[in-house]
Amino acid sequence: MADKDKEVKEVRAIAKYIRMSPKKVAIVLDLIRNKSVKEAKAILEFTNKDAVYPVAKLLKSAIANAEYPGNDLDVNRLYVSETYVGPGPILKRMQPHAKGRAFRINKRSSHITLKVKER
Repeated sequence: MADKDKEVKEVRAIAKYIRMSPKKVAIVLDLIRNKSVKEAKAILEFTNKDAVYPVAKLLKSAIANAEYPGNDLDVNRLYVSETYVGPGPILKRMQPHAKGRAFRINKRSSHITLKVKER
């Protein structure tokens, strides 16, 4: 019964309509999942992928949400508990080709969710 009273608080941050393929974002999210916030920041700083920028911004937002007075989480004990990415709307564009044909180009977007918890 005491375990239910001592529920671990989880704080999340969501970024929607990020103009990047979910596949590319997932690679970066896999790198920081289950890492401490400090370690996740270091990994993002030295990773050479374009998806690092929105993910780093999202991590910063999640940390700010955890510091919010209503949540009262210790920033030094935070870790990235859950990360996932889903597809957003696809912008459909046409690329002209030979003999009057046109090929479709899908410009994908992502919805990214990042959750942090105290250890």
